[in-house]
Amino acid sequence: MDYLIHHMLRTSAQRLPEKEALVHGAERLTYRELADRVESLAAALRGAGIQRGDRVGIYLEASVPQVIAIFAISRAGGVFVPINSELFPDQVSHIVRDCGMKALILSSTRAPGLAAPLASISTLEFVVAVGSPLPAGLHVPVYSFERMLGHEPDRNRPDAAISKDLGAILYTSGSTGKPKGVMLSHANVMAGATIVSTYLGITEAERILAALPFSFDAGLNQLTTAIQQAGTIVLIKFMFGREVVQKLVEEKITALAGVPTLWSLLAQPNSGLHKHKLPHLRYITNTGGAMPQAVLKILRELLPTTSIFLMYGLTEAFRSTYLPPEELDRRPTSMGKAIPDTEIMVINQHGQECKPGETGELVHRGPTVSLGYWGNPEATEKVLRRNPLAPAELGDQERVCYSGDLVKKDEDGFLYYVGRRDTMIKCSGHRISPTEVEEVLFQSGQVRQAAVIGVPDEVMGQAIKAFVVARDGSPLEVPRLLEYCGERVPRYMVPRRIDVLDELPKTTSGKVDYPALRRREGL
Repeated sequence: MDYLIHHMLRTSAQRLPEKEALVHGAERLTYRELADRVESLAAALRGAGIQRGDRVGIYLEASVPQVIAIFAISRAGGVFVPINSELFPDQVSHIVRDCGMKALILSSTRAPGLAAPLASISTLEFVVAVGSPLPAGLHVPVYSFERMLGHEPDRNRPDAAISKDLGAILYTSGSTGKPKGVMLSHANVMAGATIVSTYLGITEAERILAALPFSFDAGLNQLTTAIQQAGTIVLIKFMFGREVVQKLVEEKITALAGVPTLWSLLAQPNSGLHKHKLPHLRYITNTGGAMPQAVLKILRELLPTTSIFLMYGLTEAFRSTYLPPEELDRRPTSMGKAIPDTEIMVINQHGQECKPGETGELVHRGPTVSLGYWGNPEATEKVLRRNPLAPAELGDQERVCYSGDLVKKDEDGFLYYVGRRDTMIKCSGHRISPTEVEEVLFQSGQVRQAAVIGVPDEVMGQAIKAFVVARDGSPLEVPRLLEYCGERVPRYMVPRRIDVLDELPKTTSGKVDYPALRRREGL
């Protein structure tokens, strides 16, 4: 019986040991090879002190070690915390500190830059470095990832965890500042893999190109669905659309998930997509925001034999809806209907189900609803609440996820996105806290006031726009301020545009008047 995350690898390795499991560049691992390395690393992690429930971070780019680490941490009884490789040291240290991380797996080249930020984190007991030479200057012992792979495995060791236990923490930005850790149980992750595999028809014949980071719920699902169904997962890190197209051709890829920015890249003439026939590409899926209609039209023309699934989801409940490809002509702007084994409700401010055409909040009920936010019960209670439509006799034993997204449904039950209830910015599949961007602007020393909002963008869904007031009325160099941001946060968090104002609009209580800024932009 498979009920823990690493069980899906164990079962596939037993069923098809010589099947190709993982590809990254010239590296190719069979299921047997992948499972053996996972067992060795898991035993080494236990030997280093990892116990049931300990949080272990993975700060690596897309790579074979990254995949091994995910399943090995699960097998060791720990909780894996994938960290976006684009994050900067201060952001990484926040995650390490926030979840009380016991160990961190990272590349040896990145370790020196983290020495100072990690020095004050008392929960961190050791670091595992991928590559050589082993870094110096860290305040904790450093172990070699490669040497750990040589550890004697203990395949007969029983699992202590059960499916309800915490299996992973994915960090996502909140509306009030620093990223929050969304807690996923083993059951959440397993259910997500099973559900998506069902409606996408994923089998062992699938060759999935992993173009999304595993720190993103949709990216992690690419890995788990491939491994659960004994398919092949192909890793890629890219900058240009032509690199993705080349990999689609070379590896005979059958499945690709992406966010709107990726599809916009592929729709450009210089991607080379129009030059290649891709008979193997069975389907593509879009998430992280609506796909621009102009891009959708181009992809449908260039990929006439490929099914296109438009999907919607949120980290706190994983995947919520999908639009079957056969509905694209009739409902190209729809989010679709609920995924299998899931109920999607549209609830008004009175806790009642909305009628067709009425706008309400999307509320998700099902097995992928997360355990909440790590160490943040107040934020958890705002998002995970009692089912408003459940009989009173059931009490509040079941929690549903209030998404914060406003939607409406048509007479046939198909859903349509209206907007966000809060101020979160959804850009290229990333949920961005305005407060986090504002903090970076303040840290520059060039501004005394800053406010950030999201403005519509056809490609990215939303783009970041900042309004600032120069410090002490001195001239402000916008290019220099943008350069400062680019050195401290990932590209997707750098404002697209900065307007310099004499003063920011304020409410009667002295707070920044964000609605006034949106009105200024015609929103």
